[in-house]
Amino acid sequence: MPALSARGAKRAGDPRAPAGLPPTVLFAGYGLLCLTPVILAALQGLPARNVFRELSSGLVMVGYVMMLLQFLLSGRFRWLSGRVGIDRAMRFHQVTAWAILAFVLLHPLLYAAPRLAPDPTDALAALNRMFSSPNLRSGVIAWWLTILLVPLAVFRDRLPLRYELWRLSHGLFAVAIALSGTLHTLRVGTYSADGWLAAFWIAATIVALGAMAHIYAINPLLQLASPYRVTSNRKVADRMWEVAVEPERGHAMRFAPGQFVWLNLGHSTFSLTEHPFSFSSAPADRPRMAFTIKESGDFTSQIGSIAVGTRAYLDGPHGNFTLAGRRAEGAVFIAGGVGFAPIMSMLRQLKAERHAHPVRLIYGNRIDTQILYRD
Repeated sequence: MPALSARGAKRAGDPRAPAGLPPTVLFAGYGLLCLTPVILAALQGLPARNVFRELSSGLVMVGYVMMLLQFLLSGRFRWLSGRVGIDRAMRFHQVTAWAILAFVLLHPLLYAAPRLAPDPTDALAALNRMFSSPNLRSGVIAWWLTILLVPLAVFRDRLPLRYELWRLSHGLFAVAIALSGTLHTLRVGTYSADGWLAAFWIAATIVALGAMAHIYAINPLLQLASPYRVTSNRKVADRMWEVAVEPERGHAMRFAPGQFVWLNLGHSTFSLTEHPFSFSSAPADRPRMAFTIKESGDFTSQIGSIAVGTRAYLDGPHGNFTLAGRRAEGAVFIAGGVGFAPIMSMLRQLKAERHAHPVRLIYGNRIDTQILYRD
């Protein structure tokens, strides 16, 4: 990890460290929100049902809150991921998906569990009645869509689908689950007849769908006001390209060395064709901003053909892999392959600031001709 004196960290590019809520606040808030429907249900004072029904209701309520919170975790909100890092936020998003799947799967099974003894066929008959009941249809839809959504997301890299098509289907499935799940909860939920709990579900669903609207509608509209143009596209090593952009008007985006953006080259802001790339240029180089990209995958295999003058849009900056807040008198950077790009941004900024403390770089590449910035 890079280290730097506190004084140097403050000067390195944008003086502001990545903004965001402290991790302790995020985790406490997440836990409280997940338990809120259970607490509201307990406060109603209704007669207790058998343990299987109560466990089923409790697990699915917690799981459904977790499902709605997934919209925020994947929404690129810097107030949420700025301090913990968007990579950790996305990893948490992936891990909690398995818990959500387990809770949702168990929901109908626990209702039927008491019927397993003495006759298991009675339990199967009860499940069949639940899944064929018109009153429960919205819940059945949400149940099956969740079973599809999680594995399709976890094993995305093994699917014969382009990223853009997978992303579209992932978003549509999530919206369908939110709408059908909330409808099911409000129509047949034992505890959701209470006004406070019903209001909680409605508010949580609105927030989740609002996050989706921000990703696919509001943010693209905001990007239209800040277009960029490709000013150069040069080969810096075998299969490695440095694409530089500058704003068409106004000021270039402020960022800290080591951060990244979702880069859209030659497509509408409403297109799903955008990919995350780290800055390899320094804040001191603005308005010019550069990204070092390796040829691989559907999009990057054509990166060398991006023409000068191509319109570009940037969503960011994101990430907390920066020098801000690190206290030391020197810095050691370790990188491999194209992962050198964000560190190059830091080194260029330190050079521009005439950094006086020791700096060491350890860089490796399996292919000699792909060593970046050899000079």
